[in-house]
Amino acid sequence: MWAAVSTSVLLAPHAVLAETIFGAMAKAYANNPDLNAARAGLRATDEGVPIAKSGYRPQVSASATGTLTRIDAETGRRDTHDGQVGISITQTIFDGFQTLNNVRAAQSDVFSGRETLKANEIQILLSAAQSYANIARDQQIVSIRRQNLAFLREQLNAAQARLDVGEGTRTDVSQAEAELANAQSLLVAAVAQLKQSEAVYVQIVGAAPTGIRQPRPATKGMPRSLDQAVATGLRENPQILAAQYNVDSAGFQVKSAEGTMLPGVVLQGSVTRNTGNSGTGIDDTTASVTARLEVPIYQGGAEYGQIRQAKEVLGQQRILVDSARASVQQTVVSAHAQLESALARITASRSQISAANLALEGVIEERKVGQRTTLDVLDAQQDVLDAQESLAAAQRDAVVASYALLAAMGKLTVAVQGLQVAEYRPEQHYEAVKDKWFGLRTVDGR
Repeated sequence: MWAAVSTSVLLAPHAVLAETIFGAMAKAYANNPDLNAARAGLRATDEGVPIAKSGYRPQVSASATGTLTRIDAETGRRDTHDGQVGISITQTIFDGFQTLNNVRAAQSDVFSGRETLKANEIQILLSAAQSYANIARDQQIVSIRRQNLAFLREQLNAAQARLDVGEGTRTDVSQAEAELANAQSLLVAAVAQLKQSEAVYVQIVGAAPTGIRQPRPATKGMPRSLDQAVATGLRENPQILAAQYNVDSAGFQVKSAEGTMLPGVVLQGSVTRNTGNSGTGIDDTTASVTARLEVPIYQGGAEYGQIRQAKEVLGQQRILVDSARASVQQTVVSAHAQLESALARITASRSQISAANLALEGVIEERKVGQRTTLDVLDAQQDVLDAQESLAAAQRDAVVASYALLAAMGKLTVAVQGLQVAEYRPEQHYEAVKDKWFGLRTVDGR
């Protein structure tokens, strides 16, 4: 008795090995290499801010020179040496607001990059949910086709038995054999499809699928109506927000380009130490401070072309905002329609399965009394098989469409879905580097 109890205790933990669709999304969020690459790209974009801020800061340089001169004369040889060391500091006082606008453009690029990263995260989570649902569907189809294979083997045995006692025909046996061979082919194809879906799952999630079960359509963050879904998507979809930040960045770049037409003021200071035995042979130190006003008059026309170019880019970015809004609205409406269609197909498929099973049972009974043929039974069984596979496909489509709707709305996120994974905080890296003056190592020590 003790052994039986202990065995059940040992086997119980295996239940936790089953993966949920939320667990798959959490693993993909943490492990997907494409997502990690996108995060690294955003960290590189963050560095654009301190690069732009360098225009506010002084430029310091040091120099050192040394000269050795050998003079051969009739009276003898004489060597002289001279040396010079110095340091200079250059500070831009005014540059036509170019640095100011470059910093603002870089900041807008960071905000756009964050939204682009969020869009990538949403896409990876959607891909993980889709791959999970694909495996659940393919597992059901494999199971359905295995059951169908067992049923057809029984029909072949029954047809052969009736032929042996003189109640059936060779045609019945041949029909059952043909249908059995076709079922074996369909099963092989289903197993191959399942393996392909599992390979995609590993690519996206970063782990082998274990204990996949039929998931339900999404519930967290789902809209009450299509109008609400569209409004939420237009307000929160990261692709639209990224496009809007790109407009801001392009606007600041126009102002920066216009700044090249304005005067500039630069202040420069230097200290130089001269040493040597040539001339008077006295060491001396000189210091100077220079203020320079630069007024651009004509620079070959490049400045005008750059301003016009920046304005065209700004116009392009504004158009891309409209394009993003239209794309998001289309995606939301399409996903909502696919979800409604899939849910209706689920209901219809279940009714079809029930009716097809009743019809199959009736055909089998009628065949026993000679009112039906083996072909009728095989046709009825095919109807059952088609209905079962239609249900599996509809269930998968409902799950994928529900998460696609959330993705289009911008709601397929770690926070909204409550995924058990540490959320990546891009602002932490930005805060760490935005005001750095020097340093070669990245925030993580590389």
